[in-house]
Amino acid sequence: MLLALAMACLEQSAQAQPKAGPAATFYRDVLPIMQERCQACHRTGEIGPMPLVTYRDARPWSREIQKRTGSKEMPPWFADPRYGRFSNDPSLTPRQIATLAAWADAGAPAGNPHDAPPPRQWAEGWVIPSPGMVVKMPKPVTIPARGDVDYTYEIVPTGFTEDRWVRMSEVRPERRRNVHHAVIYIRPPGSKWLQHAPVGEPFTAKTLTDEQDRRDAMMTQSDMLLVYAPGSSPDQWPEGMAKLVPRGSDLVFQMHYTANGQAGKDQTSIGMVFARQPPKQRVLTLQLTNDHFVIPPGVPDFFVEAHGSLPNDALLLSFFPHLHLRGKEFAYNIVHPERSGQEKFETLLRVNYNFYWQLSYRLAEPLPLKAGTELQAAAVYDNSHQNPHNPDPDAAVRWGDQTYDEMMVGFFDIAVDANVDKPQFFIRNGNR
Repeated sequence: MLLALAMACLEQSAQAQPKAGPAATFYRDVLPIMQERCQACHRTGEIGPMPLVTYRDARPWSREIQKRTGSKEMPPWFADPRYGRFSNDPSLTPRQIATLAAWADAGAPAGNPHDAPPPRQWAEGWVIPSPGMVVKMPKPVTIPARGDVDYTYEIVPTGFTEDRWVRMSEVRPERRRNVHHAVIYIRPPGSKWLQHAPVGEPFTAKTLTDEQDRRDAMMTQSDMLLVYAPGSSPDQWPEGMAKLVPRGSDLVFQMHYTANGQAGKDQTSIGMVFARQPPKQRVLTLQLTNDHFVIPPGVPDFFVEAHGSLPNDALLLSFFPHLHLRGKEFAYNIVHPERSGQEKFETLLRVNYNFYWQLSYRLAEPLPLKAGTELQAAAVYDNSHQNPHNPDPDAAVRWGDQTYDEMMVGFFDIAVDANVDKPQFFIRNGNR
């Protein structure tokens, strides 16, 4: 009786085991994952070190793909999963990770080419769809092989004879490995910012002859069209939202170059996709910044914060934290002054910061915020010998332009009524 029962249990157990399916193949199983999650970066001319478009491209890297995706190092994504959901999260599902591993373990078979999905169509040279307009710095900037490079600017007239609403934009450095960051500002007509600076040719604050222009080079109230840093994404706003470039505006390219041992030249471009019709909401880029801090030598966890309250109602869209090589963590929180302890801070995003992949984080559901809402940006720095990227663990570190200095900037994007510009948004009503 016991033997019969045991045999019956074994038979039921065998029936319960799933049957092994066919081995994973490139064309049927792997290529769809690469089209969805990898090829934006891993194709010719993009930031990925090798293309992953064809079987011939991918097969030699099958074990490396298995390793990097299994450890979740790729695709790069640094948001703590406990906080928030983000529409641009490229993370692979457990099933996708298992598929890539099974493909590598099977010897990376090609399979039947007829199983392949249609090739994904990319605008040549762009991640966004083919731009309606490309603005390029008129003159190349010479980058030395060694030494510090001051922030370099070029002012480019748009020639717009009417207001243009930009729904998507992408910065394309010509010499990406030398670009620490780029900010493209919108200088509306009549602005006094850099009013005596040359147009159409590169300059730095030191080369300007007007004292006010020299001071203003590092500070402006002008809105940003786009911020670029290593690994960052283009802007792609939902239907009904866009950034405004008023007619007669200039675009001001602020370029921070770093020397890497080889001299070269750069002419960065920005591509723009325009909205088909005026949107209902205008996107503004704001920031929380703290430039008054000193990080002591050797400290592994040094905390710096910045606070600000919204002057008016807004719809919170996305975040873009910016630190330098000692950056360790970055968080955005709503502060509830009436609460105490841990309940006082409502975390919207927490990032394990990586200087070489400075990503934006777009909320899956935009968050309405009331006027007076207090926001906190909080950064943690590792200035110890345990930080492999630390330029000098024995130095006290302050705010500065160069990579061996530090910064603390929490950019974030909001949507407001299309008729509200940045100066109007900062007019507070009442005593908020």
